[in-house]
Amino acid sequence: MKTLAIFLLSLQITYAQTARHRTIMLMGSRFDITIVDKDSTAAEEKINIAIAEISRIENLISEWRASTEISEVNKNAGIRPVKVSPEVIKLTERALWFSKITDGAFDISIAAMDKIWRFDDSMDTPPTPQQVKASIRNVGYKNIIINRKKSTIFLKNKGMKIGFGATGKSYSADKTKALMQQLGVQAGIINASGDIALWGTQPDGSAWTVGIADPFQSGEVLKVLKLRNTAIVTSGDYQKFVEFGGKRYSHIINPKTGYPSTGLTSVTITGENAETANGLSTSVMVLGKEKGLRLLKKFPSYQYLIIEDNGNITQSTGFDQ
Repeated sequence: MKTLAIFLLSLQITYAQTARHRTIMLMGSRFDITIVDKDSTAAEEKINIAIAEISRIENLISEWRASTEISEVNKNAGIRPVKVSPEVIKLTERALWFSKITDGAFDISIAAMDKIWRFDDSMDTPPTPQQVKASIRNVGYKNIIINRKKSTIFLKNKGMKIGFGATGKSYSADKTKALMQQLGVQAGIINASGDIALWGTQPDGSAWTVGIADPFQSGEVLKVLKLRNTAIVTSGDYQKFVEFGGKRYSHIINPKTGYPSTGLTSVTITGENAETANGLSTSVMVLGKEKGLRLLKKFPSYQYLIIEDNGNITQSTGFDQ
């Protein structure tokens, strides 16, 4: 449900010896890891630890790997509760909390939706209303049952699935940042395909420089932000979408209706952690501008920039600060 809408301008500079950067494929996506440490050897060692942490999380929550806890939960949908780790319980509880406060605009059980929308130029006509309705028959966060005492998750209906495609990468960015800080790493960036958690400063003491892509002009930068110790996430439809009758349909699907979101081109959120920023950006894309702004009022410490399909921009007063 994500699109890579943010890129790091700061990585174009020549780093001092104490900064190291590596790009690697994890969770089926590109991760860019930058670590600033006392020397190059220490920085490379910390990058190895960061990769191991992201891989650990992937082996917990991937719905594509048969041996993970989430895969076991999905295989036993409608059959029995599955015991999982406390970490997975907490991650699922936070996802359900987001589902409740967004009235289902955010829903990890959308993993069970039939793949009737395709965003690879292979669709000539939109699916019928009957097909759309049938596609979400197994979607519904209220049928995800958590027993915290027994540390189990139960999907009430056969055919249900849960997946962390929306927040799994952002969660891994947050967790890896926290681990690096525990290890004494003073600065770095975990960029999980546009879900970015960063802290500290560049080796010269300056803030990290992050560019937000202009959704209407490929390769152009809309805004440049100077950031320290924050997270930034963008959800958008300008890289993956289809058009029918002059109307654009996003790859971000409304779990309640089965239809793609419309009206907004991108939503960028900055704040304390990437997981929450991701949940907000995805939810606002689905809810639309007016309902999205009402949701964002509940999170005053998070800043936002909303771009509508007509080019209008709405942003919070502190977004550029």
